[in-house]
Amino acid sequence: MCPVGATTHSHDGLNEMTYNRCIGTRYCSNNCPYKVRKFNYFNFHDDLKEERNQVKEMANNPDVTVRFRGVMEKCSYCVQRIREGTQRARRENRPLAPNEVTTACQDSCPTQAIIFGDMDNPESQVAALKKDSRDYALLEELNVRPRTTYMARVRNPHPELG
Repeated sequence: MCPVGATTHSHDGLNEMTYNRCIGTRYCSNNCPYKVRKFNYFNFHDDLKEERNQVKEMANNPDVTVRFRGVMEKCSYCVQRIREGTQRARRENRPLAPNEVTTACQDSCPTQAIIFGDMDNPESQVAALKKDSRDYALLEELNVRPRTTYMARVRNPHPELG
């Protein structure tokens, strides 16, 4: 557990970080069974404070917070895209469509190996893939119920071995 409550779960199941609350105790890194949290040793804000360099400022995504040195970091599953999509759907008085929200890594993956979506929506691609017999979760035996799962590679697709 984080002693300052910087790590929480959102209503839709995302493991979230509140970066301005984090004091860098690294408890979350020690307790994470997947070891995906990283400590930020660098202060990227210093470069931006020294001079108003527009080229450096444009290199940063304005939707993503630049974290200070001394905090823990993790993948946010592009929470800014999730919230933007749900707010857009709410403004248009409609439910969020399956596969409407995508993450940046999903958009940039040339092989379409990353699929993101609502596991509770039976029409989403993720829900269909979760039912596949090749779907597995890392450290499932620890009962941590991860939301990120993987598809086992088919190593020998010979029809007689099926």
